[in-house]
Formats: sequence, structure tokens, C-alpha cells
Amino acid sequence: MTTDDASESSHAEEWPRRRVRSYVLREGRLTAAQERAFRDLWPRYGVNWVAGEPLALPALFGDARPVILEIGFGNGESLASMAQQRADHNWLGIEVHRPGVGHLLIEIERRGLDNLRVLRHDAVEVLAHGITPGALAGVQLFFPDPWPKRRHHKRRILTPEMVDLLARAIRPGGVFHAATDWQPYAQQMLATLEGAQTTFVNLAGPGHYAPRPATRPLTRFEQRGERLGHAVFDLMFRRREWPD
Repeated sequence: MTTDDASESSHAEEWPRRRVRSYVLREGRLTAAQERAFRDLWPRYGVNWVAGEPLALPALFGDARPVILEIGFGNGESLASMAQQRADHNWLGIEVHRPGVGHLLIEIERRGLDNLRVLRHDAVEVLAHGITPGALAGVQLFFPDPWPKRRHHKRRILTPEMVDLLARAIRPGGVFHAATDWQPYAQQMLATLEGAQTTFVNLAGPGHYAPRPATRPLTRFEQRGERLGHAVFDLMFRRREWPD
């Protein structure tokens, strides 16, 4: 193990296991179709991660295509669409809410996807303890909970510590892509990511947001927001080479 590898590994090991969560688990009732999906489709497309053990991504997918991870995919329709459109990549979706996971499992079956797997766990813990350094071609974080009240800002997922985990997990040249329709959160995201200049570079230029790439489908939530005049802010940052 190189010195850089050792420092990257120790950083993950030092990640606090007890921390403020970026989500509150509010479980809705599963539909009959979603219950069927967990029973019949989870064994094929679900990932039963053992906390603390690195994921063997090539073995998980059965090939060595580059892997893009999405954090908090909601109902999963946009993720399924991306996996269908970009079949040259494998996709790993992480979500804690069971109805959304069940919905995505149904979409995987309906679209006949073989390059998408689903993991139901805390994404921060997966990044800290389940992803080996440089294993990901990219990470996506679309419309995370903005936690708009000041007393709840500590729950926002994109923190400097989270950026460190992203820098560890994404290979050089890979991209972190975030999007939000909450301008104050977009501003905080931009400042946080640009504060990590040794590991990430803003593809839109310093201080700028990126135009929505055609590869990111419009969600129904986003379409509704556009009709109401809500702006959406995309942030795309490329992972630099490993720091000296």
C-alpha cells in the first residue's frame, strides 16, 4: 500500500459512525407491486451490503464497465432512464426509502436493465466504508433535501467532510454532478466544492453553475418547478489527479 493509499484508507476509517443524518426515515406503505418487487426482484438487483466491507463492483455487475453512483434517487425513474441511455456504464443507486427502492426495482424489470443495482443504506457510510479509492467514474446527487431552516443546516449532506469522501471514491477525471432548486443550498454547495480546489475543478468555471446536460433527464418534480418559475442549479466538478 502506498502512502497516499494509506492516508485515503485511514481517512475513511476515521469517518464518525455516529453523526447527524442528512435524512429522516419516513416510511410510506408499499404497494402490492412494490412488495412483489422486494420479494422477487431484490435478490437479483438488490445489494445486501455488509457494513464495513468494500464492494467488489466488477463482481457485483459481472463486468468492468465504469460505475456511476447516485445518492438518493427518489422513485428511481430518472436513474433508470440514464442507465438505459448510457449502457456503456454500470449504475449503483442508493436510497433509504423503501417505496422508492421498490419503484426502481419495477422500472429495472420493465426496461430490462442489466447495468443497474440498488443498495438501501446510508450513502455516506457506503462512501466511507464500502467504496475503494478511485472505484467510481462519477457520483450524482440530485435534489437532496435542502433543510431550509437554519437550525437544520447541519443535516445537509454536502459538507467538506462529504467532499473528502467523494474525492476519495471518484477516480481522477471522474465527475461529481449535483443539482438543486434551492438557491441558498446551491450557493453553499458551490462554495463547499470550490473550497476543495486541490481535488475538484468546476467544469463551468469558478463561481458558475453548469447548464443541465442532456444526460440528466428532467424529473416530474423539476418540470413542475419550471412551470412555477423555479430555477434549477447544476454543479459539475471534475476530480483532479491524486494530490501530492
